[in-house]
Amino acid sequence: MLNVYLSGEIHTDWREQIIEGAADLDLTFNAPVTDHASSDDCGVAIMGAEADKFWHDNKGAKLNAIRTRKGIEDADIVVVRFGEKYKQWNAAFDAGYAAALGKSLIVLHQDEHQHALKEVDAAALAVVKEPAQVVQILRYVLTSKLP
Repeated sequence: MLNVYLSGEIHTDWREQIIEGAADLDLTFNAPVTDHASSDDCGVAIMGAEADKFWHDNKGAKLNAIRTRKGIEDADIVVVRFGEKYKQWNAAFDAGYAAALGKSLIVLHQDEHQHALKEVDAAALAVVKEPAQVVQILRYVLTSKLP
């Protein structure tokens, strides 16, 4: 069984596409909290309100980092998706952390982000455009079968 961590943009259903497409494979999946409001407000909801937005965000980022670090450290494969709508600085950080840990890294993004992500792409073992390609990679890794 392989453990796959799905990091990156939270505004599309790419995670569900991968999980559904790989349902027949011996995989477990983990991911960050994908509810934007919960992710942003977890720190103050648990540890108390902050008047200054910096400290509000800082509490949330640190609390989320506990989950993210654990997920990436436990993963055999880390998939990081960069979406079109927002700049995902946290996704780039996750990709770098995974690379530093020597994790097998798959990066998922469209051509328009290629130049901005060239260093991230260089650290990856695979760079793809579609969730279906991630499923095909996972299937090949586990079964050595081509699509």
